[in-house]
Amino acid sequence: MAISVQIPELVVPAGGFAPAPPVPQPNIYPMEWRVETPKLAEIYERSKRTLYNPSDFPWDELRPEDFTPEQRIGIMYWYAVLANFDGSGPAVFAKATIHAFEQHTEDPIRKCFFSITRDEMNHEECCQRAIQKLIPGGPLDFTPTTDLERAAINNIQWLYHNGGRYWSGYSASLDKYPLSVLFTSFMMGEVASSTLFFGMSKKATHPVFKEIFRKVGQDEARHLAICLTILEKDWPGLSEEYKQLITRQLRAGFVFLSMILWEPPNQFWEIPDYFLPNHRVLVEHARRGGLGVLTYEEQADNWRLALARVRAIVEEWGIAFPAIPELDLDGVDVGDIGPEDIIPVF
Repeated sequence: MAISVQIPELVVPAGGFAPAPPVPQPNIYPMEWRVETPKLAEIYERSKRTLYNPSDFPWDELRPEDFTPEQRIGIMYWYAVLANFDGSGPAVFAKATIHAFEQHTEDPIRKCFFSITRDEMNHEECCQRAIQKLIPGGPLDFTPTTDLERAAINNIQWLYHNGGRYWSGYSASLDKYPLSVLFTSFMMGEVASSTLFFGMSKKATHPVFKEIFRKVGQDEARHLAICLTILEKDWPGLSEEYKQLITRQLRAGFVFLSMILWEPPNQFWEIPDYFLPNHRVLVEHARRGGLGVLTYEEQADNWRLALARVRAIVEEWGIAFPAIPELDLDGVDVGDIGPEDIIPVF
């Protein structure tokens, strides 16, 4: 038998309801779920259907004894270089997600940023597991016994020093620039990295590496779709000042991302003279270990193809492309790139 519960009487003030004080901004309140770009909502739904768990990769097949000591150090080093970027990814997009909530962007943007945060955490976990499997305590908390190991640790320390400089610049940039500026470098990185990782998945000879690069490549392709959708929404009507800033950011993105996508140009990076020769030795050991690392020329070609696509995209919106003399690409000379210019999202 149903028990009848009397509903209490509603209180309606005689003078009307008192308005709540306005919420100081920026703030995540009031909550809202506005949709302006259905395509972003569709991409977010796709991200939920392509979830994977890095723990499910066949890590037991990644046996240290199957590699030479030099190859183990080389592979550990390459993943540490990647972690200089992917390790910052979760924090970068967690911060971008919070910023998007505070700025009351449309709901699909916030959700897409969240999906990228989750993906980047997966990528970081892949770096972590590969490193720990081959060099327990790597990349820095193990005792080196050879010159190659000492060179690897020293290079990684210099990398993380530069990564710290990037993080400071990125953290300060969120309240300065619109998404159309912040995500320009991200677009560059996603265009290049999506093709790079698919290429590495084909060249890798070890099944664990092949699976990692295949999954990561899929993620990067989806991130690129998110980025292009946001930029196509924000680029119309850009001021000349922002267009010039984007041109400079394209150059800054190339300078910063070339550390993992090719080799670092002689700008921004504070590294000793021996860094690059030792970097090449360590990467060659990784390549010989079956990691699937592209050759110097293959990486350069990958960058050229990516930058040709980026040029076509930005010039369609009246944004000038910067000169990339390292790859013999003509364009606008934006001068030297310093730490204050590096605000790419990756």
